[in-house]
This record gives sequence, C-alpha cells and structure tokens, in this order.
Amino acid sequence: QVQLVESGGGLVQPGGSLRLSCVASGLTLDYYAIGWFRQAPGKEREGVSCISSSGGDTHYADSVKGRFTISRDNAKNTVYLQMNSLKPDDTAVYYCASGRGDRSSRWTCGNYHAMDYWGRGTLVTVSS
Repeated sequence: QVQLVESGGGLVQPGGSLRLSCVASGLTLDYYAIGWFRQAPGKEREGVSCISSSGGDTHYADSVKGRFTISRDNAKNTVYLQMNSLKPDDTAVYYCASGRGDRSSRWTCGNYHAMDYWGRGTLVTVSS
C-alpha cells in the first residue's frame, strides 16, 4: 500500500522557518516526480514547489521563490521543503504528492490533477 506522510507543520511567527518532510512507503521515490502543493481556506490548490525524479530539475511558485527550497533524499524515500521568511499568506494545508515518470518540475506543479498519490497534508499557520 502506497503512503505519503507529511510532517513538520505548525504555528510559526512571520519571518520564521519550518521544514516539511514527506516520507513515502510502498513505492520507490526514484521513479517519481514530487510536488508540494498547498490549499488555503476558500482558495484553489496550488503548486508550491516541485522536483523531478532525478532531483535535477526544480520549480517554485513566484510567491515562494527565494524563500523555499525543495530537496529529496531517495535513499530515505523522503522529500523536504525548507520554508524560510514565512509570511501570513503562506498559511495553508501543505500536501505532498507523487507522479510517476520523467515529468518536468514545472509541469508537475501546474498539473496537480495528474498526480498519482497524495498525503493527508500538514497545516502551516503563520501568525503573530
């Protein structure tokens, strides 16, 4: 059974940092592009940052560019999202999702409906 489990969310003050982790089981991450998506109340799900199966191609939404960093450790079947300089607008439920195959990171972020597996999400709240 395939599972993606996110962790690392929580309450943080503006300007603070969090690192999200996505641990996969039941599949070998080497063959999957991974995306971090978020959804705030009343808003559509959006691609925040995505990484190709090899890790050599990454994409960031304009709103997080320069503040977030995505990385993957295939040996640990884990993908990370380092989030710095957090803003209240970053408040959302963050999901990781996997898509099998050689997908570009940009395409992955723009096509959340094409992802194969999803985690249940972790809540990030940025507030003073």
